[in-house]
Amino acid sequence: MTEPETAREHIAAWMENYQAAWSSNRPEDIRALFTPDARYETRPGDPNAWLGQDGIVEGWLAARDEPADWTFSWKLLGADGDTAFVQGLTTYANDQPTYDNLWVVRFDSSGRANSFTEWFMERE
Repeated sequence: MTEPETAREHIAAWMENYQAAWSSNRPEDIRALFTPDARYETRPGDPNAWLGQDGIVEGWLAARDEPADWTFSWKLLGADGDTAFVQGLTTYANDQPTYDNLWVVRFDSSGRANSFTEWFMERE
């Protein structure tokens, strides 16, 4: 008997909800993406990681983007059990930089992230 591929089952809906939260910046939308004890790292090994739903909401809103300021596209690079690997492209308006992204998202069985780590680098 094989275990379900949790990340593959959850990633599309989670990404849709992530982008909706990115657009709304509503605390309840952000909170719904993550488990109560989740960890959000804006870079690997981040000593200032956002911890728990409240910490994630606080960090997210402090670094918030406005909805009209960006577009985002993504594709699933792969998944292993509860972990998804996502490649993204964030394009900002008004002559702001464009970023290539790599996200590692670990899910619980309900489809919420309990760990999120991002890498981003500016395109030249």
